[in-house]
Amino acid sequence: MNTVKQFVLLLMLIVGVFVVGSSIYTVDEVEQVIITQFGKPVGEPVVEAGLKFKVPFIQEVNPIDKRVLEWDGAPSDMPTKDKLYISVDLFARWRIVDPLQYFLRLRDERSAQSRLDDILGSETRNAVAKHELIEIIRTTKDRVPLIDTVLGGAVSSSTEQGINMGALVPIEKGRKLVEQEIFTAAAEKVGVFGIELLDIRFKRINYNESVRPKIYDRMISERRQIAERFLSEGNGEAARIRGNRVRDLNKIQSEAYRKVEEIRGLADAKATEIYARAYNQSLQSVEFYEFTRTMASYPAIIGERTTIVLSTDSDLFKFLKGMTSTVDIITR
Repeated sequence: MNTVKQFVLLLMLIVGVFVVGSSIYTVDEVEQVIITQFGKPVGEPVVEAGLKFKVPFIQEVNPIDKRVLEWDGAPSDMPTKDKLYISVDLFARWRIVDPLQYFLRLRDERSAQSRLDDILGSETRNAVAKHELIEIIRTTKDRVPLIDTVLGGAVSSSTEQGINMGALVPIEKGRKLVEQEIFTAAAEKVGVFGIELLDIRFKRINYNESVRPKIYDRMISERRQIAERFLSEGNGEAARIRGNRVRDLNKIQSEAYRKVEEIRGLADAKATEIYARAYNQSLQSVEFYEFTRTMASYPAIIGERTTIVLSTDSDLFKFLKGMTSTVDIITR
């Protein structure tokens, strides 16, 4: 009999421990709990950490994370306003602020991630389709481009002639405002699920694989066009420098020749003046000067096969009249 009583007491103790254990639960600091009875939520969500009680067996504890959670979407191809297909990789941060609404609509985190995929992917596609690529790439509309100091002068002159190098295309918003557009539109839609969207960012933006070779070819073509423009400008500048060199050289030579002729003219005039003073001192000196100048002119006028016809009263002939008799006298 005592054995039976001990067995019954032991059984009641075990049942009591089991009942008490099934009616006690703990809420962690990073959790919030929804109590369900036969699958339906009862009471308010439990958001404070500690030891809690519930009706055993018929009520279940459904923990819900209340930390900041991560959403990392898969890269998706989408067209921009300027018809360029790009691959956009997005990430976001979110948390559950209304656990009851979250539980009724989504139940678990997997469903929430799937719904975020749909909403954020759709809003991203809509935002990208409304903006050109430069709006999504540029951080803000106030960014100033960096210009190579070595090519600074060339870039300035090229920009004046139509090359858009070093100058960014004017934009209206920039990537930050595009992200804000996506955030605003998506936050309103996910709010009905008891979710608060905290932040959203572009993680990576790249050209679609199918259009990437065409983009690279266009970039190469544009750089080649710029290089050819620089080469053309360089050749033009070289031709201008060579032309200026030839012009300056001709000018220097012309001025030098003029200076030489002026000096030579002054020298001849001075020599003539000296000769005039030297040979004009007496009648004999004048005659001697006339004789020497005439004799000096004969080698320039008369060659080995030169035939000269002179009149008897010619100035050149008057000194040749007595040459025959003189030669005869010397011969004798």
